[in-house]
Amino acid sequence: MEKMSSQLDADVAALTAFMAPHRHVLVLSGAGISTASGIPDYRDANGVRRGKAPMEGPAFRSSEAMRRRYWARSMIGWPKLAGTAPNAGHRALAVLEHAGKVSTILTQNVDGLHQQAGSSNVIELHGNIHRVVCLDCATMHTRRSVQDLLEQTNPELAAGDAAALPDGDADLETGALAGFHVPPCPVCGGMLQPDVVFFGDGVPRARSEAAERAVASADAVLVVGSSLVVFSGYRFCRMAAEAGKQIAAINRGVTRADPLLSLKCQEAAELLLPLLADRLGSAQA
Repeated sequence: MEKMSSQLDADVAALTAFMAPHRHVLVLSGAGISTASGIPDYRDANGVRRGKAPMEGPAFRSSEAMRRRYWARSMIGWPKLAGTAPNAGHRALAVLEHAGKVSTILTQNVDGLHQQAGSSNVIELHGNIHRVVCLDCATMHTRRSVQDLLEQTNPELAAGDAAALPDGDADLETGALAGFHVPPCPVCGGMLQPDVVFFGDGVPRARSEAAERAVASADAVLVVGSSLVVFSGYRFCRMAAEAGKQIAAINRGVTRADPLLSLKCQEAAELLLPLLADRLGSAQA
């Protein structure tokens, strides 16, 4: 424990030195910041993806079987995700934002926990799992209202349980999908899709441009809990590096941006960030 405490102290000191000269630090967060809230992440310490291949957008939209698979698993998994709360790492970033040390949080997560923790300037690169959009009439629905529809039309499966997977997914056996009914949009009868960027789909242009502006206006980047294997996140580190901006990371394991980093800390974000906020959080914007 003494060795761990010593390393933690060293990391906090190094992060404080990294953050202190900068007034506009962009935080790029990934699944690793939410694991302490009970949400599983995608990859191991070597950046290798766990479990089965993720749902892809083209498959979801073209295949009724794929939509049944997605919504059945989501019906079981989403309530567990919806019941999670921000952890100390999320709350510390909110403190740092309010103190004027963090300008923007650019998150790859879809769980909404940064906003729940009190952060206000958040760009959700991959959308938000707590919203559902109709692909035909563009009506936006709450995920809660869609959950009610799912449970009403599939009462037997709704009473079941399964192991939680990332982003409100659940590990259901294939046989459980037989006879599952996917409700249509209650407004127009069209196809409902979670308001997230599936694998195989691109980040909407307006959101991507907002993220690029945020990186351009930042004077440093802090990566928290992301291996950056997915290019949609990694490219922002590359943009920052090309502009000569310093990049630090808090991440357990390798990241795609390791060669670009000026500092890397492998302690848990929920331990490091509160200590960092204690040292810097009293600063005035």
